[in-house]
Amino acid sequence: MSLILDQRQQAMLREMKVRYLQAPQRALAAPTVQKPVAQLAEPAPATVNFVAEAPQSQVQARAATGIELMEWDALAKTVAECRACALCNGRRNTVFGVGDRQADWLIVGEAPGEIDDLQGQPFLGQDGLLLDNMLRALGLNRRQKVYIANVLKCRPPGNRNPEPQELAQCEPFLRRQVELLQPRIILAMGRFAVQAMLQSTEPIGKLRGQVHRYNGVPLVVTYHPAYLLRNLADKGKAWADLCLALEVLEQPPVSGS
Repeated sequence: MSLILDQRQQAMLREMKVRYLQAPQRALAAPTVQKPVAQLAEPAPATVNFVAEAPQSQVQARAATGIELMEWDALAKTVAECRACALCNGRRNTVFGVGDRQADWLIVGEAPGEIDDLQGQPFLGQDGLLLDNMLRALGLNRRQKVYIANVLKCRPPGNRNPEPQELAQCEPFLRRQVELLQPRIILAMGRFAVQAMLQSTEPIGKLRGQVHRYNGVPLVVTYHPAYLLRNLADKGKAWADLCLALEVLEQPPVSGS
C-alpha cells in the first residue's frame, strides 16, 4: 500500500487539522507500509502485533435467545422493539446502524447522541462530520464499503456514559451485525466501544498500535471523534490508527484465519 497523498486527501487531512509530511514516491522493498508522519502524532507502531481474541463466553453471557440466527430485517426489528434495559424508556428511536451491508470497513462507536436519537442514525452531529472527513482522507464514505454502528443502540439520558450492564445487553446485537457483514477490518472508536468489544479495562492509549480481534475480524482501536474535537492534539494519533487499519486491510489474508 502506498500512502502517497493526492490533493483531495491532503485537503481532508487539513480539514482534520493534522499536519503531515508527504511520503516520497518510491517502491517499498518490504510489505510494511510507509505512513505520512503527523508532526503532532506519536510514532506509528513498527510492527503489526496481533492480540488474542476475547473469549466469546464472556461477551455473549447476556445474549437474547435467537439473535445468533437472525437475518438483517429480523435483527433490526428486534433492536427496535428491545426493552431489555431502562434506556428504552427515554429513547425516541433506536440506532441500529447505517451503510453498505457488503462493507470492508466496520466503524463502531459508543452510543447515540441527541441528533442520532432523533433521526435513528449514528454519527450525525459534529463528531459525524469529523468522521466523514477521516473517511474521505482514505478515499471512503459512509455509504460505500463502510458500515457504521454503535455498541449501544439507545441513547443514554443526557449523553451520560454507558453502564456496563447496558453495554452487555446490546453487545450481542453488534456481534450478529459483524457475523452478517463479515467485514475485513473493524475500527473501534472510543473507550466504551473498545472495552465492550475487547472485554478489557485498559485505556485506549495502551490498546492502540496493535491489531486485536473481535468475532474473528481484525480490530484497530482509536479515539472517538467527539474526543478528538475536544483534544485536537490527538488527531495525529487517530490518523496513525487509520493508517494501521488500512495497512491491515491491504494485507493478504492469512490461511486458516
